[in-house]
Amino acid sequence: MAAALRPLGLTHVQFVLLASTWWLATHGGKPNQRELADHAGTDVMMTSQVMRALQTKGLITRQPDEHDPRALRLGLTPQGEKVARRALAAVESADEDYFRAVADAPRLIGALRAIAGRPQKGPTASPRSPE
Repeated sequence: MAAALRPLGLTHVQFVLLASTWWLATHGGKPNQRELADHAGTDVMMTSQVMRALQTKGLITRQPDEHDPRALRLGLTPQGEKVARRALAAVESADEDYFRAVADAPRLIGALRAIAGRPQKGPTASPRSPE
């Protein structure tokens, strides 16, 4: 995964949180950092640090929540959405390359995704934290 994400300037955890932000934003609005951390299964403080780094890269926005001044609502910039889509494609491709040696790779990948509780394939798949 690191090799697949390197050309995009992302670490694996940055990918997980960027893709999770994109997924949550397209399925119900702008999440706050706590919602993102809960979704991704990451520590809230680490999530905050990574989101600051992604904001510095110009990939996400962090805006104060109008109902809770302690919370920040997250969104993607146009560049962030572009990078998230490219990163999702790169990770899917890396998965396929990694499992290519298996005789029935699509079936294995589908089974592993089912075990992980993820949809089969496509841009609506919810990325999860590294295991």
